[in-house]
Amino acid sequence: MNSNTKVMNRWFVVIGAILIQLCLGAIYAWSVFTPQLKQAGWSAAQTQVVFSAGLAFFAIVMVIAGRLMPKIGPRNLAMAGGIVLGAGYLLAGLFGGTNFWAILIFIGVIGGSGIGLAYVVPIAVGMRWFPDKKGLITGLAVAGFGFGAMLWVKLAGTWGNLITDLGISTTFSIYGVVFLLSVVIGGIWMVFPPEGWKPEGWTPPEQQPGAARLIGSVDFSSGEMLKTPQFYMILLTFAFGASAGLMSIGLMKLFPMQALTAAAVANASAIAGTAMAVFFSLANGIGRIAWGAISDKLGRKRSIIIMMATQGIIVILFQWMAGIPALLYLGATLIGFNFGGNFALFPTMTADTFGTKYVGQNYGWVFLAYGIGGIFGPILGGKLGDLGNFPLAFTICGILCLFAAIIISLVKAPKRV
Repeated sequence: MNSNTKVMNRWFVVIGAILIQLCLGAIYAWSVFTPQLKQAGWSAAQTQVVFSAGLAFFAIVMVIAGRLMPKIGPRNLAMAGGIVLGAGYLLAGLFGGTNFWAILIFIGVIGGSGIGLAYVVPIAVGMRWFPDKKGLITGLAVAGFGFGAMLWVKLAGTWGNLITDLGISTTFSIYGVVFLLSVVIGGIWMVFPPEGWKPEGWTPPEQQPGAARLIGSVDFSSGEMLKTPQFYMILLTFAFGASAGLMSIGLMKLFPMQALTAAAVANASAIAGTAMAVFFSLANGIGRIAWGAISDKLGRKRSIIIMMATQGIIVILFQWMAGIPALLYLGATLIGFNFGGNFALFPTMTADTFGTKYVGQNYGWVFLAYGIGGIFGPILGGKLGDLGNFPLAFTICGILCLFAAIIISLVKAPKRV
């Protein structure tokens, strides 16, 4: 590439990425709608089925998105995702009401698919523009996804009172229009750098000792990656971590409202809402940035081991923490912080293990773990909740996180089959 060629300021990519991810994070705001849906006759399990459907279609469509990106380009892919996501919420508002099947299709299937189309774009584009700060920039690129939950929960609830003042259907419609416009605008900056471009003054480093041992000199295509045991170990680790976090998200409002002590019962809904909308959501966003930066120093594998081990312990303890407001807030913060780290660490773990060239396609396959976790975790929590045994759900998911720490510790540099 000619050194005199004018190139876009790469920090515009970060701005576009955050704008897109703020809207895609709407899936985490689902819990703000569940109390009113339960009042309309939904069971706890039904509220979690919609959430799980959204997560599953998010993950499945992301595999398709990875294959589409080289064909239609990242900008068009991101914009298409915004249109589909916005249309899903707008249709839910116009025709869904509180009908379970309509909401399942419009928000679960269509909305989840829109998120899947757009999500991989800022990650793949960001890694190309920031090869010198892969962990940090991936964390920044997906931080909006975590912060978005707080924004949409609070606007629907205590900040904007949209659900109370306008109703659940109108709130869906407003969100649909905002999501569509915002993702399309953010998509403007979703372009890859010119071939051969690299940051000024930066030279690709030689392989470093220790943590960088996993950084491969060979780029694996998706077909080659799927033949390695490392892929399945990373997938399983991510699935266990996602199950714990997504189960916690799904129950972050319902379980504390049941568990809070008598003195706090009068304000149980507000306390539980604050735990989800403020403490969990803020920590979720901060965790993405912090774990990304930490992994640039400690290495991806070591960071995932620490994150999974601590998450397992906290999730198990949360069943006792949730009944005391101060400990509920602490537990929500720690679970959110570690859960957010998944989305900074696993894209970069994928790139470090299988190369950066095909990370857009490869991470789509790894991200199927999120869909697996999205089905298993929330439905497990909803079913056990209907049986009056929320604590068992937290115990099971916590133990799975501890197993995940062991699995990832065994991953070695892959060899082409």
